[in-house]
Amino acid sequence: MGHASKSRRPASRRSPARASRRTGARRRRRAMGAGKFATRLIRHFADAGFYLFAAAIAFAAVIAHFARDLPDTDSLWRADAGLRIALVASDGTPMRVHGQSRGAPIRLADLPPHAAEAVLAVEDRNFYHHIGVNPFSVARALVVNSREGEVRQGGSTLTQQLAKNLFLSPERTFKRKVQEFFLALWLEQRFTKDEILTLYLNRVYFGAGAYGIDSASRRYFGKPASKLTLPESAILAGLLKAPSHYAPDRNPVDAGQRARLVIDAMLKAGFITRAEAVNAARSPVRIGASDFANAPYFVDHAVSEARASAKGVDADLIVRTTFDRELQGALEMGVVAGSALSGLKSDIELAAVILDGEGRIKAMIGGRDYRASQFNRATHARRQAGSAFKPFVYVAAIDMGADPLDMIEDSRVTIGAWSPDNYKGQYFGEVTLTEALARSLNGATLRLQEETGRGAVRLAAKRFGIDGPLAQGPSLALGVDEVSPLELAAAYAPFANGGWRVEPYAVERVDLADGGRVFVHAAPYVDAAASPRTIAKANEMLAAVVEWGTGKAARLSRHRAFGKTGTTQNNRDAWFAGHAGGLVCVVWVGRDDDTSMGDITGGGAPAVIWREIMERALVARPPRPAAVLAPAAMADEALRG
Repeated sequence: MGHASKSRRPASRRSPARASRRTGARRRRRAMGAGKFATRLIRHFADAGFYLFAAAIAFAAVIAHFARDLPDTDSLWRADAGLRIALVASDGTPMRVHGQSRGAPIRLADLPPHAAEAVLAVEDRNFYHHIGVNPFSVARALVVNSREGEVRQGGSTLTQQLAKNLFLSPERTFKRKVQEFFLALWLEQRFTKDEILTLYLNRVYFGAGAYGIDSASRRYFGKPASKLTLPESAILAGLLKAPSHYAPDRNPVDAGQRARLVIDAMLKAGFITRAEAVNAARSPVRIGASDFANAPYFVDHAVSEARASAKGVDADLIVRTTFDRELQGALEMGVVAGSALSGLKSDIELAAVILDGEGRIKAMIGGRDYRASQFNRATHARRQAGSAFKPFVYVAAIDMGADPLDMIEDSRVTIGAWSPDNYKGQYFGEVTLTEALARSLNGATLRLQEETGRGAVRLAAKRFGIDGPLAQGPSLALGVDEVSPLELAAAYAPFANGGWRVEPYAVERVDLADGGRVFVHAAPYVDAAASPRTIAKANEMLAAVVEWGTGKAARLSRHRAFGKTGTTQNNRDAWFAGHAGGLVCVVWVGRDDDTSMGDITGGGAPAVIWREIMERALVARPPRPAAVLAPAAMADEALRG
């Protein structure tokens, strides 16, 4: 028989017990799978939680890194804190707040709508629709900066710009950008959009020292911001990109082109109609007189003097100065007119100053162009006085008993190896002292000094106000010692006030902004310089200089003038110093490198400029009666004592 083959039992006939065991195994396997899944899920959640925690720690560390040296935002409303010096003229009219020219804080509601809209059109058109930062602008800036490998584009909103202006330095770094981001969010949370825009318009820099739209409006157009026209607003908005380049008073063509771009941006933004845009583009804009640019050399000098007077005071100050706007205008116009009339070359520098008889500095110019050079030649340039020193030789001689009509020999004088010439080598023989001074004769003046005594000459010069060291040798008479224009003007003041020495000053008094007085200038007269008799005789001689001597070009049409020319060796310096109508004026011309000016002498350009200044000055401020110019009797008594 063959083997019977095995066959599987039909399913229906399987053992119930075995089937039950298999079902339990499957259930256990499913349970085990579910448990493993749960374990894996828990593990993933744990890992995710760890990474999230680590990320949070890292993010917190980044925030801490960038926020650790964020500025104190409590200082927002004290952004102008620190010593500020508000200058006012002698008549009480405001001049300038030193350091930063800031107009009056102005509310958004007080501005014409186009003033703010012009700024928004070019700086942040979506200002009212973002949260302080613009993600699209930031992303675009990140792409550009990554491609360039350095920070080339900011992507800043107006709020971010305000944060930077208020709290941060202008450096273009990633860290500063992140800090700017945080501060912008804080500003948006803390203030309304209108408040942020108001802060921005009052703090942003418009160039030329002007911070805030009101200051800029006064600086460029001579009017408050509340009166800005649409074209003027466009010019100011255009300045924000590059204030020095688009300054309308320096680059009117570029400023106009930039303003037209602003007007186009306003049109695209829907701020103005096409008709308004066309009209604005065609409207001429007049650049007005600046409330803040006047007399910068005087301002610098006055601030320096005020700081010295209020040394140790850490508070805002109000400084009443000696400044006279009318006389400053006369000085500036006289310099322009005199320079043109005399043909003075533009590469030759100059300085001029006006004092009254009591030493008050009424007007000052320290150079041709303050923007090109802030060096104040009126106060700091010390140059040889030349023949402008000679009046002190004659004053010393008169004090010793000489008379203007006394005769003296004008011929070559040789002292040791030194033998100076007269101008062009011309000598006049026997002349009066008046003629010797009027013609500025070196031979006669040197001989008079040697007869009078050099010590007496030095003493006379010191009494009049020449403070620096004076030469011991014979060259003293010819003005080899250096003086500043302001020092020489002060030394000529006794000729105008009847014989009293003065100390020139620019500050009358200093007050605290919140009340209280810090400083008041003392009595104007320091000491007696000469007797009224000596002054009267010396003035007759100085009048002769102008009437028929070397200073004829300084002769005035309506007032008698008294003065002296001065020219140094090789025509390096040229002076005219004198007085008329109670005002003292000194003009100096020369080169900063002390090289020759060619054929320019004190009787040329300086005398012409002096005349043009004083003609205008004495119209603006007519002379006072001579009796009140100086206490002459007191001078006599002081000298006798």
